[in-house]
Amino acid sequence: MTQPADPRPNIVLFMTDEQRGDCLGIDGHPVLQTPYIDELAATGVRFRRAYSACPVCVPARRTLMTGRKPASHGVLMNAVGWLDGPTLPGELSRAGYQTHLVGKLHLFPRRRRYGFDSAVWADSPAGEPVSDDYQLFLAREGVRSWNAGVAHGAHQNGWVARPWHLSEDLHFTNWCADQALDFLHRRDPTVPFFLKVSFHSPHQPCTPPRPYWDRYMAMDLPEPVVGDWARVYDGPERGLSVTSWRTALTPELMRQYRAGYYGAINHIDDQIGRVLPALPLNTVVVFVSDHGEMLGDHQWIRKRNAFEGSARIPFVLRPPPGPRWRGGQVRDELVELMDLMPTLLDIAGVDTPDTVEGTSLLRSIMGEPASPRAFLHGECAIVPTLDSGMQYLTDGRRKYVWYPGTGAEHYFDLENDPREMRDLSASPAHRPDIEDWRARLAEELDGRPEGFVADGRLRVTGGPAAPVMDWVRPVDEAFGRVELTPTV
Repeated sequence: MTQPADPRPNIVLFMTDEQRGDCLGIDGHPVLQTPYIDELAATGVRFRRAYSACPVCVPARRTLMTGRKPASHGVLMNAVGWLDGPTLPGELSRAGYQTHLVGKLHLFPRRRRYGFDSAVWADSPAGEPVSDDYQLFLAREGVRSWNAGVAHGAHQNGWVARPWHLSEDLHFTNWCADQALDFLHRRDPTVPFFLKVSFHSPHQPCTPPRPYWDRYMAMDLPEPVVGDWARVYDGPERGLSVTSWRTALTPELMRQYRAGYYGAINHIDDQIGRVLPALPLNTVVVFVSDHGEMLGDHQWIRKRNAFEGSARIPFVLRPPPGPRWRGGQVRDELVELMDLMPTLLDIAGVDTPDTVEGTSLLRSIMGEPASPRAFLHGECAIVPTLDSGMQYLTDGRRKYVWYPGTGAEHYFDLENDPREMRDLSASPAHRPDIEDWRARLAEELDGRPEGFVADGRLRVTGGPAAPVMDWVRPVDEAFGRVELTPTV
């Protein structure tokens, strides 16, 4: 007798690195073209108030993989530490899914599978020869120069941008799509699958293939917004480090930076468009990013900030066809990366481990009223140039930011000022609201080992926090790392 097909849905998770929440065409961006992701959003569910609780690569990715808060998985900055406990791919694999990773993981120890049955892994286009699967791919293609994937010279954490230096088919983004298609054509057809396709772009270096570079260099690009509260430079500064966190570029350099960034997103979108036709009909498709990118707003680049450019992310989920789901929704409830694991386990009919702290979005996907999250808490242990980490709370309409190292604050009215141009923290009219938000944050942080709270009130600590909780296991010498050291 023929064995009936497993009716559970397949799951594909497309993940970008450092993509702002406002960088989708369907979100109203004035120039950016993302037609394939826009179609996913228009036929699925788009959560327009989605955030990265710890807007930096490693802790955000640990949160996505475990459904846990940064303080619970123990890493609050880009740092090296063992990741223990149940993971999204691990739980799906235990339930009979075939699980596969393509591209970036950015967890330690490197090449540990974390529940993936198989992986084609590379954390970035950089690397010594044959150190990861992308470097092996370049070597097989006859590209053997040192750090061939970044031989263009644009820094992996800087604002220097230019077109890709090799043929388009050798780009990291194309490689991810190719490897995803390889898996889809060679998978076990008798079981459902979970496929994570994790691109490195639009994280720097902003080096899309030339057609995308030319497309955006020819456009009238939006300029950064800078609130008076944020300004540290009166005009463009020459001689800044190409990785400078506080940045004021000439119009020409900023235009190149933004053209490279937008081009990289457009390039990813087209490669997603290659993969989508190969998906079975019964497939859940998710699109998220780990965090955003300041892109010159408020004279910042990169991430780690609580501001919208850094902390807000795209979050799209298209369920498979069927009467159970309601597509074409734009939802306003607050969501974050730790919600993804319980949501996908719910859709797959897999029990959610007790370790998970996120909330399933299944009711939202079904078009039903959902119990709203009162507020979202986020943090990062170290914000460069500020001698502090940051803590933030938002209910999607307002945002309170506190710097424990110095005691400085911000307060923004996101409903009327979504670009955060006006800091209301010194406004007498908003003092009662700010006091309420301070009390909420003190309650959230009470009992933390960093000593953020004393006698029920927020306490100034005098510097940044530790990037890793002391109970996190070091990655030992056998895996090439001895200490819990910060990474880029």
